[in-house]
Amino acid sequence: MKLPSSFRVLVRWLKRQLPATLFARSLLIIVLPVALMQIAVTYVFFDAHWQTVTARLSEGLAGDIAWAVESYKEDPTPEAFAKLSERAEESMSLSIALQPGRKLPERRRDPPVLLEAFFAPIDRSLDRALSERIDAPLWFDTTRYPAYVDIRVGVQGGVMRILAPRERAFATQGHIFVLWMTVATVLLTAIALLFIRNQVRAIERLANAAEAFGRGADVEAFKPHGAKEVRAAATAFLDMRARIQRHIEQRTALLASVSHDLRTPLTRLKLALALAEPNKRTAEMKRDVSEMEHMVDEYLAFARGEGGEAAEAVRLRPLLDAVVEGARRMGAQVKVSADPDLTATARPSALKRALANLVTNAAAHGDRVEVAVRRTTAGLEIVVDDDGPGIPAERREEAFKAFVRLDESRNQNTKGVGLGLAIARDVARGHGGDIHLDSSPLGGLRAVVRLPG
Repeated sequence: MKLPSSFRVLVRWLKRQLPATLFARSLLIIVLPVALMQIAVTYVFFDAHWQTVTARLSEGLAGDIAWAVESYKEDPTPEAFAKLSERAEESMSLSIALQPGRKLPERRRDPPVLLEAFFAPIDRSLDRALSERIDAPLWFDTTRYPAYVDIRVGVQGGVMRILAPRERAFATQGHIFVLWMTVATVLLTAIALLFIRNQVRAIERLANAAEAFGRGADVEAFKPHGAKEVRAAATAFLDMRARIQRHIEQRTALLASVSHDLRTPLTRLKLALALAEPNKRTAEMKRDVSEMEHMVDEYLAFARGEGGEAAEAVRLRPLLDAVVEGARRMGAQVKVSADPDLTATARPSALKRALANLVTNAAAHGDRVEVAVRRTTAGLEIVVDDDGPGIPAERREEAFKAFVRLDESRNQNTKGVGLGLAIARDVARGHGGDIHLDSSPLGGLRAVVRLPG
């Protein structure tokens, strides 16, 4: 059955309003039902018990006041009123005074909004009880005095004023119940916070360890903590990390041995060519041997990925100055713009190789190269611009693939094997960042290296 569009909109709105973190959602799952239960219990208490008790008390007070009014009407002499007042004080805790010549107030004093909302049920119960028991005009105020209720009844020759203790008009212990309910809610919430925080911390440690491993760092002190399921996930992560590390080590060792084995015949070939009689054929063979040696170095660097290097605080300006020297030797005009004190947490050799690939690539395809470093809200950006032919927008992502060379637009670098951008992106992602290509203001290609701050 297809849901109405308005309902789907409401569901999407509710999803957007929900908290995003696991801690907040878990707290909401625990606290919200408790709070709703407390509200429901409080409402039932006030509606079914507190108001019922208040109504009974109001009826009892109204009966005593009705007795006092009727007794005064039967014998309005001062002696009889004195006895009446004394009896009411001793037996009913009512303070009764006669105000000759006075009139009832025209209206009640307006209490504060919160008091008015709280005492509205009391006023209705007392008004109903007094109206049923007393036929004379009357006036009362439940908010003037903190401990008494002021009730006035019009009698012959003036006004009879009665001050009744507040507990005689309504159940004064209701706020104690609300207080205990509030204390219980706060206590349960605090306990829930402690337990949820302990469970979420284990998940956060697992996420931090996974993020650190993704950047090439290692968390030696990480151990499985938390609930059984979280410990199982942490154990699976540790096993996966160990398998990946073994795979990287085996691959690096294999390629290192292959590189070593290839270097031996390459060295013999170079020696033989050096001793051979110089001619056009030997010159071509020397170029081939040199290209093969360069290819072997690039293959090994791509496979190794500088993964075993430890991360440290690196000053970027000296690193960039060392990188651009190679580009300047190639004949390019290179300009560097960076704060001398700007640092980044990185693996120095890996970052240097990645930037060297970008700057050398820019110098190989253009005459002008500009390198700039800027701090952003997300971290750091290293921008490399050149005035070369650039790369079409639809082929920029393809340029990052290993062994891909875009010969149509950037074909000057015949020595490379298509690994420069692949190695650079691999290093950037190993640091928790990435590389993006764009159009340069110089007219060529812009490479933006983003690193976390």
